Amino acid sequence: MENYKQNHTPAICLSHLSKQFGEYQAVRDLSLEVGHGEIFGFLGLNGAGKSTTIKMMLSLLAPSSGSVYMLGTKVNSTAHKLWEQVGYLEDATYYPGLTVAENLDITRRMQMISDPKSIDRVIEQLGLSAYRDRKAKHLSLGNKQRLGLAKAMIHQPRILILDEPINGLDPAGVVEIRKMLLDLSRNHGVTVFISSHQLEELSKLVDRIGIIHEGKLIQEIEMTHLEQSLEKHLVLDGQDKDAIGKLLNEHGLHFEQNSEGNFVLKESSATEHPDEIARFLVQSGQALTQLNTVTEDLEGYFLRMIHNTRRVYQ
Repeated sequence: MENYKQNHTPAICLSHLSKQFGEYQAVRDLSLEVGHGEIFGFLGLNGAGKSTTIKMMLSLLAPSSGSVYMLGTKVNSTAHKLWEQVGYLEDATYYPGLTVAENLDITRRMQMISDPKSIDRVIEQLGLSAYRDRKAKHLSLGNKQRLGLAKAMIHQPRILILDEPINGLDPAGVVEIRKMLLDLSRNHGVTVFISSHQLEELSKLVDRIGIIHEGKLIQEIEMTHLEQSLEKHLVLDGQDKDAIGKLLNEHGLHFEQNSEGNFVLKESSATEHPDEIARFLVQSGQALTQLNTVTEDLEGYFLRMIHNTRRVYQ
Protein backbone atom coordinates (compact mmCIF):
# COMPACT_ATOMS: atom_id res chain seq x y z
CA MET A 1 0.00 0.00 0.00
CA GLU A 2 2.96 2.36 0.45
CA ASN A 3 2.88 3.45 -3.20
CA TYR A 4 -0.83 4.30 -3.34
CA LYS A 5 -0.25 8.02 -3.86
CA GLN A 6 1.89 7.31 -6.91
CA ASN A 7 -1.09 5.70 -8.66
CA HIS A 8 -1.92 8.08 -11.52
CA THR A 9 -5.47 6.80 -11.99
CA PRO A 10 -7.64 8.76 -9.53
CA ALA A 11 -9.48 6.80 -6.87
CA ILE A 12 -12.63 8.81 -7.66
CA CYS A 13 -13.39 10.59 -10.92
CA LEU A 14 -16.59 12.56 -11.55
CA SER A 15 -16.79 13.67 -15.20
CA HIS A 16 -19.33 16.30 -16.33
CA LEU A 17 -21.86 14.88 -13.90
CA SER A 18 -25.40 16.30 -14.08
CA LYS A 19 -28.73 15.34 -12.59
CA GLN A 20 -32.09 16.84 -13.48
CA PHE A 21 -35.46 16.23 -11.82
CA GLY A 22 -38.04 17.60 -14.24
CA GLU A 23 -37.20 21.28 -14.63
CA TYR A 24 -34.96 21.29 -11.55
CA GLN A 25 -31.21 20.95 -12.16
CA ALA A 26 -29.80 19.45 -8.95
CA VAL A 27 -26.22 18.92 -10.21
CA ARG A 28 -24.70 20.83 -13.12
CA ASP A 29 -21.71 19.58 -15.13
CA LEU A 30 -19.68 18.65 -12.06
CA SER A 31 -16.16 17.34 -12.59
CA LEU A 32 -13.57 16.51 -9.94
CA GLU A 33 -10.92 13.93 -9.12
CA VAL A 34 -9.82 12.53 -5.76
CA GLY A 35 -6.46 10.83 -5.44
CA HIS A 36 -5.62 7.56 -3.69
CA GLY A 37 -5.20 8.08 0.05
CA GLU A 38 -6.61 11.61 -0.10
CA ILE A 39 -9.23 12.97 2.28
CA PHE A 40 -11.56 15.22 0.29
CA GLY A 41 -14.09 17.50 1.96
CA PHE A 42 -17.30 18.18 0.03
CA LEU A 43 -19.00 21.37 1.25
CA GLY A 44 -22.28 23.03 0.39
CA LEU A 45 -25.42 24.53 1.85
CA ASN A 46 -28.54 22.40 2.23
CA GLY A 47 -29.95 21.83 -1.26
CA ALA A 48 -26.62 22.57 -2.95
CA GLY A 49 -26.44 19.12 -4.55
CA LYS A 50 -24.17 17.23 -2.12
CA SER A 51 -26.53 14.35 -1.37
CA THR A 52 -27.58 14.00 -5.01
CA THR A 53 -23.91 13.78 -6.02
CA ILE A 54 -23.20 11.14 -3.37
CA LYS A 55 -26.25 9.10 -4.44
CA MET A 56 -24.92 9.10 -8.03
CA MET A 57 -21.50 8.02 -6.74
CA LEU A 58 -23.18 5.12 -4.96
CA SER A 59 -25.32 4.18 -8.00
CA LEU A 60 -28.47 4.97 -6.02
CA LEU A 61 -29.36 7.56 -8.68
CA ALA A 62 -28.54 7.39 -12.38
CA PRO A 63 -26.92 10.57 -13.77
CA SER A 64 -28.84 12.54 -16.40
CA SER A 65 -25.45 12.92 -18.08
CA GLY A 66 -21.80 12.41 -17.25
CA SER A 67 -20.13 9.54 -15.45
CA VAL A 68 -18.60 8.37 -12.18
CA TYR A 69 -15.51 6.16 -11.98
CA MET A 70 -14.09 4.65 -8.80
CA LEU A 71 -10.88 2.64 -8.75
CA GLY A 72 -10.97 2.71 -12.55
CA THR A 73 -14.42 1.09 -12.73
CA LYS A 74 -17.44 2.92 -14.11
CA VAL A 75 -20.19 3.17 -11.53
CA ASN A 76 -23.47 1.74 -12.81
CA SER A 77 -26.05 -0.90 -11.91
CA THR A 78 -23.80 -3.73 -13.12
CA ALA A 79 -20.63 -2.78 -11.17
CA HIS A 80 -21.32 -5.30 -8.39
CA LYS A 81 -17.69 -6.17 -7.58
CA LEU A 82 -16.83 -2.52 -6.98
CA TRP A 83 -18.80 -2.41 -3.71
CA GLU A 84 -16.41 -4.93 -2.18
CA GLN A 85 -13.91 -2.05 -2.16
CA VAL A 86 -16.21 0.87 -1.30
CA GLY A 87 -17.76 1.65 2.07
CA TYR A 88 -20.36 4.33 2.60
CA LEU A 89 -22.34 6.01 5.33
CA GLU A 90 -25.33 8.18 4.46
CA ASP A 91 -27.67 7.57 7.37
CA ALA A 92 -26.73 5.34 10.28
CA THR A 93 -29.18 2.53 9.46
CA TYR A 94 -29.47 -0.50 11.73
CA TYR A 95 -31.85 -3.16 13.04
CA PRO A 96 -33.10 -1.60 16.29
CA GLY A 97 -33.98 -4.90 18.02
CA LEU A 98 -30.57 -6.45 17.39
CA THR A 99 -27.34 -5.85 19.28
CA VAL A 100 -24.32 -4.06 17.88
CA ALA A 101 -22.57 -7.38 17.23
CA GLU A 102 -25.67 -8.88 15.61
CA ASN A 103 -26.07 -5.87 13.33
CA LEU A 104 -22.45 -6.17 12.26
CA ASP A 105 -22.78 -9.91 11.73
CA ILE A 106 -25.60 -9.27 9.24
CA THR A 107 -23.40 -6.73 7.46
CA ARG A 108 -20.50 -9.23 7.45
CA ARG A 109 -22.68 -11.88 5.82
CA MET A 110 -24.07 -9.42 3.27
CA GLN A 111 -20.49 -8.46 2.37
CA MET A 112 -19.67 -12.21 2.18
CA ILE A 113 -16.81 -11.83 4.67
CA SER A 114 -15.91 -15.31 5.92
CA ASP A 115 -13.86 -14.27 8.95
CA PRO A 116 -16.14 -13.59 11.97
CA LYS A 117 -13.21 -11.85 13.70
CA SER A 118 -13.83 -8.90 11.37
CA ILE A 119 -16.62 -7.97 13.79
CA ASP A 120 -14.21 -7.84 16.75
CA ARG A 121 -11.75 -5.76 14.74
CA VAL A 122 -14.22 -3.08 13.68
CA ILE A 123 -15.89 -2.94 17.11
CA GLU A 124 -12.50 -2.24 18.65
CA GLN A 125 -11.61 0.26 15.92
CA LEU A 126 -14.81 2.28 16.45
CA GLY A 127 -14.72 2.17 20.26
CA LEU A 128 -17.89 0.07 20.55
CA SER A 129 -16.56 -2.70 22.82
CA ALA A 130 -18.63 -1.56 25.81
CA TYR A 131 -21.79 -1.63 23.67
CA ARG A 132 -21.19 -4.90 21.83
CA ASP A 133 -24.24 -6.63 23.37
CA ARG A 134 -26.49 -3.59 23.60
CA LYS A 135 -29.49 -3.36 21.30
CA ALA A 136 -29.06 -0.69 18.66
CA LYS A 137 -32.27 1.09 19.66
CA HIS A 138 -30.75 1.79 23.10
CA LEU A 139 -27.58 3.43 21.73
CA SER A 140 -26.96 7.15 21.96
CA LEU A 141 -27.02 9.15 18.73
CA GLY A 142 -23.22 9.24 18.69
CA ASN A 143 -22.89 5.48 19.13
CA LYS A 144 -25.52 4.86 16.45
CA GLN A 145 -23.24 6.91 14.20
CA ARG A 146 -20.27 4.77 15.25
CA LEU A 147 -22.28 1.66 14.38
CA GLY A 148 -22.99 3.11 10.95
CA LEU A 149 -19.28 3.76 10.46
CA ALA A 150 -18.46 0.24 11.61
CA LYS A 151 -20.83 -1.17 8.98
CA ALA A 152 -19.16 1.00 6.33
CA MET A 153 -15.69 -0.21 7.34
CA ILE A 154 -16.16 -3.88 8.20
CA HIS A 155 -14.91 -5.06 4.80
CA GLN A 156 -11.82 -2.81 4.93
CA PRO A 157 -12.70 -0.79 1.82
CA ARG A 158 -10.26 1.20 -0.27
CA ILE A 159 -12.74 4.09 -0.57
CA LEU A 160 -14.95 5.51 2.19
CA ILE A 161 -17.82 7.82 1.25
CA LEU A 162 -19.18 9.51 4.36
CA ASP A 163 -22.08 11.94 4.68
CA GLU A 164 -21.95 13.79 8.04
CA PRO A 165 -19.95 11.03 9.81
CA ILE A 166 -19.37 13.00 13.04
CA ASN A 167 -23.00 13.98 13.52
CA GLY A 168 -24.05 13.43 17.14
CA LEU A 169 -20.57 12.64 18.44
CA ASP A 170 -19.26 14.36 21.57
CA PRO A 171 -15.93 16.27 21.28
CA ALA A 172 -13.88 13.27 22.40
CA GLY A 173 -15.64 11.05 19.86
CA VAL A 174 -15.01 13.60 17.09
CA VAL A 175 -11.27 13.54 17.88
CA GLU A 176 -11.24 9.71 17.85
CA ILE A 177 -12.97 9.54 14.47
CA ARG A 178 -10.63 12.18 13.07
CA LYS A 179 -7.56 10.22 14.22
CA MET A 180 -8.99 7.00 12.78
CA LEU A 181 -9.72 8.53 9.37
CA LEU A 182 -6.27 10.14 9.25
CA ASP A 183 -4.69 6.78 10.06
CA LEU A 184 -6.71 5.03 7.35
CA SER A 185 -5.64 7.65 4.83
CA ARG A 186 -1.98 8.12 5.77
CA ASN A 187 -1.04 4.58 6.74
CA HIS A 188 -3.42 2.36 4.77
CA GLY A 189 -4.06 4.34 1.59
CA VAL A 190 -7.82 4.60 2.09
CA THR A 191 -9.47 7.38 0.09
CA VAL A 192 -12.06 9.32 2.10
CA PHE A 193 -14.77 11.45 0.49
CA ILE A 194 -16.50 13.28 3.30
CA SER A 195 -19.44 15.67 3.40
CA SER A 196 -19.96 17.65 6.60
CA HIS A 197 -21.42 20.89 7.92
CA GLN A 198 -18.90 21.03 10.78
CA LEU A 199 -16.50 23.17 8.82
CA GLU A 200 -13.92 23.90 11.48
CA GLU A 201 -13.60 20.21 12.34
CA LEU A 202 -13.37 19.35 8.66
CA SER A 203 -10.49 21.79 8.27
CA LYS A 204 -8.44 19.67 10.71
CA LEU A 205 -8.99 16.53 8.67
CA VAL A 206 -9.13 17.04 4.91
CA ASP A 207 -6.37 17.50 2.37
CA ARG A 208 -8.57 19.43 -0.03
CA ILE A 209 -12.06 20.89 -0.15
CA GLY A 210 -14.57 21.36 -2.94
CA ILE A 211 -17.47 23.79 -2.55
CA ILE A 212 -20.70 23.06 -4.40
CA HIS A 213 -23.41 25.70 -4.78
CA GLU A 214 -26.68 25.35 -6.69
CA GLY A 215 -25.35 22.17 -8.27
CA LYS A 216 -22.08 23.66 -9.54
CA LEU A 217 -18.58 23.11 -8.19
CA ILE A 218 -17.47 26.68 -7.52
CA GLN A 219 -14.17 26.17 -5.72
CA GLU A 220 -11.49 23.56 -5.14
CA ILE A 221 -8.55 24.34 -2.88
CA GLU A 222 -5.88 22.41 -1.01
CA MET A 223 -5.86 23.02 2.72
CA THR A 224 -2.16 23.87 2.57
CA HIS A 225 -3.06 26.79 0.27
CA LEU A 226 -6.20 27.83 2.10
CA GLU A 227 -4.41 30.00 4.66
CA GLN A 228 -3.09 32.20 1.85
CA SER A 229 -6.66 32.69 0.60
CA LEU A 230 -8.21 33.60 3.95
CA GLU A 231 -8.98 37.26 4.37
CA LYS A 232 -7.40 39.15 7.24
CA HIS A 233 -8.41 42.43 8.77
CA LEU A 234 -7.03 44.70 11.46
CA VAL A 235 -9.40 45.78 14.23
CA LEU A 236 -8.47 48.78 16.35
CA ASP A 237 -10.13 51.17 18.74
CA GLY A 238 -9.30 54.06 21.05
CA GLN A 239 -10.86 56.66 23.29
CA ASP A 240 -11.12 59.43 20.68
CA LYS A 241 -12.76 57.77 17.69
CA ASP A 242 -13.12 61.01 15.70
CA ALA A 243 -9.41 61.78 15.99
CA ILE A 244 -8.40 58.23 15.08
CA GLY A 245 -10.67 58.24 12.03
CA LYS A 246 -9.21 61.55 10.88
CA LEU A 247 -5.63 60.28 11.28
CA LEU A 248 -6.36 57.11 9.35
CA ASN A 249 -7.86 59.16 6.51
CA GLU A 250 -4.86 61.47 6.47
CA HIS A 251 -2.58 58.46 6.01
CA GLY A 252 -4.71 57.12 3.14
CA LEU A 253 -5.93 54.13 5.12
CA HIS A 254 -9.45 53.04 4.21
CA PHE A 255 -11.56 51.66 7.00
CA GLU A 256 -15.06 50.61 8.02
CA GLN A 257 -16.59 50.68 11.47
CA ASN A 258 -18.28 47.59 12.81
CA SER A 259 -21.42 47.43 14.96
CA GLU A 260 -19.34 48.17 18.07
CA GLY A 261 -17.78 51.24 16.47
CA ASN A 262 -14.34 49.63 16.12
CA PHE A 263 -12.22 50.48 13.08
CA VAL A 264 -11.77 47.62 10.59
CA LEU A 265 -8.93 47.86 8.06
CA LYS A 266 -8.67 45.22 5.33
CA GLU A 267 -5.80 46.47 3.15
CA SER A 268 -2.57 44.49 3.29
CA SER A 269 -0.65 47.64 4.24
CA ALA A 270 -2.55 47.53 7.54
CA THR A 271 -2.92 43.77 8.16
CA GLU A 272 0.75 43.06 7.45
CA HIS A 273 2.11 46.01 9.47
CA PRO A 274 -0.13 46.54 12.50
CA ASP A 275 2.87 47.71 14.54
CA GLU A 276 3.39 50.66 12.20
CA ILE A 277 -0.30 51.64 12.47
CA ALA A 278 -0.07 51.51 16.27
CA ARG A 279 3.15 53.52 16.28
CA PHE A 280 1.92 56.50 14.28
CA LEU A 281 -1.39 56.64 16.19
CA VAL A 282 0.38 56.63 19.56
CA GLN A 283 2.93 59.18 18.33
CA SER A 284 -0.02 61.36 17.30
CA GLY A 285 -1.35 61.22 20.85
CA GLN A 286 -4.00 58.54 20.40
CA ALA A 287 -3.90 55.76 22.99
CA LEU A 288 -5.32 52.52 21.63
CA THR A 289 -7.67 50.32 23.64
CA GLN A 290 -7.74 47.52 21.05
CA LEU A 291 -5.45 46.35 18.27
CA ASN A 292 -5.63 42.83 16.84
CA THR A 293 -5.47 41.03 13.52
CA VAL A 294 -8.43 38.75 12.79
CA THR A 295 -8.12 35.94 10.24
CA GLU A 296 -11.17 34.58 8.45
CA ASP A 297 -12.13 31.03 9.45
CA LEU A 298 -13.21 28.25 7.09
CA GLU A 299 -16.88 29.05 7.59
CA GLY A 300 -16.27 32.68 6.67
CA TYR A 301 -14.32 31.64 3.57
CA PHE A 302 -17.06 29.20 2.57
CA LEU A 303 -19.81 31.83 2.91
CA ARG A 304 -17.71 34.42 1.06
CA MET A 305 -17.22 32.06 -1.90
CA ILE A 306 -20.97 31.44 -2.06
CA HIS A 307 -21.74 35.16 -1.77
CA ASN A 308 -19.30 35.97 -4.57
CA THR A 309 -20.86 33.28 -6.76
CA ARG A 310 -24.34 34.67 -6.19
CA ARG A 311 -23.10 38.15 -7.09
CA VAL A 312 -21.55 36.90 -10.35
CA TYR A 313 -24.77 35.19 -11.47
CA GLN A 314 -27.10 38.02 -10.48
